[in-house]
Amino acid sequence: FPGLADVSISQDIPVEGEITVPVGSQSPDEDYSTLDEPVKDTIMRDLKAVGKKFVHVMYPRKSSALLRDWDLWGPLVLCVSLALMLQGGSADSKDDGGPQFAEVFVIIWFGAVVITLNSKLLGGTISFFQSLCVLGYCVLPLTVAMLVCRLVLLAGTGTVSFIIRLIVVGAMFGWSTLASTAFLADSQPPNRKALVVYPIFLFYFVISWMILTFTPQ
Repeated sequence: FPGLADVSISQDIPVEGEITVPVGSQSPDEDYSTLDEPVKDTIMRDLKAVGKKFVHVMYPRKSSALLRDWDLWGPLVLCVSLALMLQGGSADSKDDGGPQFAEVFVIIWFGAVVITLNSKLLGGTISFFQSLCVLGYCVLPLTVAMLVCRLVLLAGTGTVSFIIRLIVVGAMFGWSTLASTAFLADSQPPNRKALVVYPIFLFYFVISWMILTFTPQ
C-alpha cells in the first residue's frame, strides 16, 4: 500500500491484549505430580495401596481391585516373610538356612511365572504383571498359616499340634485358591477355566505342603 513505508512505530508503545492461546482449563489432578510430593507422602500412599489389596485378599470376591493398580511390593514382602519363616527347617541341614530361603523364594516366583504364562497361552486377557500381582498377594493366607504354625510348634510337635496345623493350613490353602480364582476367573475363556485353576491349585498346594511339613531344627 502506498504510504505505509513512511509510517514508523515507536518502540515505546506498549503491546496490549492476551497473546496466549487458551488450551482449556486444567483440573488440579492434571497439575499434580508425584515428583513434587514429599517422600513421606509417597511412602504412605504406597503403604495404603498395599494394605487395601491385603484387605481385598482377606475378603475375596469377584473384583478388579487387584488388577487396576497392580504392584509387586506386597508379593515381595509376603515371599520374603514366608521364606524367612520356612528357612532352617531341614533336620539334616547344618548351615544357617540360606539354601532353604533361596529354595522357597525361587519356588514361589517361578511357580507364579509358570501359572501366568499358562494363563496367557490359554487366552487370558490380563497382563503378565497383573497375574503375578494377584498370585503374589493371594499368598497372604498361607503366610498367616505359617505364622500360626510357628506359634503352635513352640508348644510341641505331637499329634495334637499336627492336627491343629493341618486344619489351619488346609483352611488357608482353600482361602488362597478361592481368592486367586475369584480375581482371575473373569479374565479367562469360559471353556478353559479348569485348565487355569488346576496349576493354581498345585501352586498353593506345594506351598501348603512345605508349611505343613516344616519342623524347626
